[in-house]
Amino acid sequence: MLFNGVRYSAIPAYGSNGDATKENCMAQSLRDSVHLVSDPANLDSSVKEVFHLMLGTECEKSNTQHLQPKESVTAVVGFGGALSGACVFRSSSHTACKIANHLTGLEVEEVDDTVKDAIGEICNMLAGAWKGKVPELAASCGLSVPAVITGRDYNIHVQAPEFRLFHSYFFDGAPFDVTIICDGIR
Repeated sequence: MLFNGVRYSAIPAYGSNGDATKENCMAQSLRDSVHLVSDPANLDSSVKEVFHLMLGTECEKSNTQHLQPKESVTAVVGFGGALSGACVFRSSSHTACKIANHLTGLEVEEVDDTVKDAIGEICNMLAGAWKGKVPELAASCGLSVPAVITGRDYNIHVQAPEFRLFHSYFFDGAPFDVTIICDGIR
């Protein structure tokens, strides 16, 4: 038997034209759903859901982009499979500590391993919630382990993305940004 991690092309399925490749059927349906995948409302609802369920707090979309903080904490979760790209969560150190406090129930005042783990997990949950909004994407796209970057004066660059969603948010007065970058849909 074939299980998790096996390419869809190894599992036969017949489309309307008699093709025996589920991969072609899945890719076509995801390509047909690109308007859903790139819908900004899916990002907004994912952020609100994760903050409400996991942090017990409400979160609002900001109409202005936040200034880059002196010290920031960024988490990146990659997408692989039918969609390649990444979910990027970026905040100030202060906001990162505040998120860790809500998530863990601890009082953390400076960025440590607990804060880095919390931000990585929030990014992972956001990526999962976002991809779950489109059934074709949820079924055919995996997530990487979160990578967390701390410091100042750094940029994450993706060459020629197919689409990019960037939104700023805040909760309890603490600002943060979430970006979904798609560099390819198969």
